[in-house]
Amino acid sequence: MAMAWVLVLVIAGLSLARAAPVPTSKPTTTWKGCDIGRFKSLSPRELEAFRKAKDALENSLKNWSCSSRLFPRNRDLRQLQVWERPVALEAELILTLKVLETMADRSQGGILDQPLHTLRHIHSELQACVSTQPTAGPQPQGRLHHWLHRLSEASKKESQGCLEASVLFNLFRLLKKDLECVASGDLCV
Repeated sequence: MAMAWVLVLVIAGLSLARAAPVPTSKPTTTWKGCDIGRFKSLSPRELEAFRKAKDALENSLKNWSCSSRLFPRNRDLRQLQVWERPVALEAELILTLKVLETMADRSQGGILDQPLHTLRHIHSELQACVSTQPTAGPQPQGRLHHWLHRLSEASKKESQGCLEASVLFNLFRLLKKDLECVASGDLCV
């Protein structure tokens, strides 16, 4: 329940902060205090930590089913305007962190310690990018609004098993495709 409130508050705060169009030609990595560009690719060591955690945790998944695809295959951040991409990625990271933190609390050993540390670091850098965007931006609409709503409703509508499976199966897409797209700014086409 707390996770749902966090997502609702993030989405509401982001919605209230945007009122007029923002030029999309400016790369996200040039906003003051925003240095997400360094995450265009993670180190092999970091990716290996994620791979080990994902493999170990996928084997422990039992009887899960989802009423819908939380992360549909046709979802692509390139379909969003440049200013919308970090907002969508932040919502995705928030859900991913909450689910993985819950899994870490239940798991034996520290298999998720390094991945969680990396995701928290990425999230803190991404927050700087989202919070330093011009405050007079458009309200989330269309695809962005739909994606944010879907992520905020996920914890209410889906079982914990579905959330865990969805996050694990989406993990490398988040790290390799979505993060790289946001880090590339205007160059992600």
